[in-house]
Amino acid sequence: MAKPKQTASVTDTIIAWIDRGDLLPGGQIDEKHLMDICGVSRTPVREALIQLEADGLMVRHPRKGIRVFEPTVEEFLSILELHANLEAHATELAALRISPIQKTELTQAVDACRNFASADQAGNHTEYYALNMRFHEVIALASANPFLIDLIKLNARKLMAYYRLRYRTPSAIETSVREHITIAECILNHDAKAARQAMADHFNYDRETVMHMIASVR
Repeated sequence: MAKPKQTASVTDTIIAWIDRGDLLPGGQIDEKHLMDICGVSRTPVREALIQLEADGLMVRHPRKGIRVFEPTVEEFLSILELHANLEAHATELAALRISPIQKTELTQAVDACRNFASADQAGNHTEYYALNMRFHEVIALASANPFLIDLIKLNARKLMAYYRLRYRTPSAIETSVREHITIAECILNHDAKAARQAMADHFNYDRETVMHMIASVR
């Protein structure tokens, strides 16, 4: 059995690749490369992959090896439905629990998104994606529920590559910013019901949009 720190190091490396977009849905895992990068034997690599497979981030194919989870349209919609509810619940809790410091952080996150859009940087969708992630992170942390936060992170990683490329679509950034402003206003006004609905609406993608998001990664 591998040392826990070695397995964690491999897991963290793979997750970092997914978060940065270096490892996309359907991408194959090279165990030897991971061993070299992390400086470990095959055992911690395989233990890490087993854990990520259990989390649904990896899929083992008999002939293709282990690959990053790549959802079908139906799977995408099912995960999105769950993720929307997790984010909406976190937003509802944030409206009830947000601290004064977190209110400032939320305002700063919204302002950063708004300023980005005002500067007409629509072509730099990668930078906006980072600002968007910060906005959602502040809200999740304000929910003050660590288990909910972990679930949000796990589900987000299954769709992260698609969310990132969504902002290539014309007007997607402007729409996102407007929705961020509405969500933040509800939270700052401690209107939990409205905050929950506003976040749910934020994730209300139609089937055609989902199909475009999936196609953009392939």
